[in-house]
Amino acid sequence: MAMGKVAWKIMGTGGAIVAGVVATKVIDAIWARAGQDEINPKNPHAPLAKAVAYAAITGLAVGAARTIATRRAAAFYEKSSGHLPAEIRTDPV
Repeated sequence: MAMGKVAWKIMGTGGAIVAGVVATKVIDAIWARAGQDEINPKNPHAPLAKAVAYAAITGLAVGAARTIATRRAAAFYEKSSGHLPAEIRTDPV
């Protein structure tokens, strides 16, 4: 059972991290192709509207990518082990 917990932690967390990094890179590329300058939304000198737009778009993309990656990892885990990870089994649907 302990090995299953370790495997889930690696698959669930690792997949979510990778998905977040990839989503950020994709949004950065789309932002640049749209003709927008690079922006650091944390910088107080960046235009507020642009910073909020970039942060909102990036946050949405990262959240969606992490959710999809975690769901796929859970489906793979279930297919491999015959049951969902304990953390997911106990959460409401």
